[in-house]
Amino acid sequence: MRSTTLEQLSAADAEAILKYLPERIRAALIARAAEIEYPIEIVVSRPIASFLDSEALGFADCKPVRVQQLTVDS
Repeated sequence: MRSTTLEQLSAADAEAILKYLPERIRAALIARAAEIEYPIEIVVSRPIASFLDSEALGFADCKPVRVQQLTVDS
């Protein structure tokens, strides 16, 4: 049994969890991870953490908003 000092989900653990989810949910989590450029283990663990602790960090707390450059036509 492995011992960790941090409560983190590993990539292998996330893949194991994904394996047991319905295909539609699994595909949505994988797509969301790609869309926000986060590791799958973060995307799988955030909803669980939020469910267990309403004050847990969510995606909005972790990733800065990307600002697109606007060009003005002359």
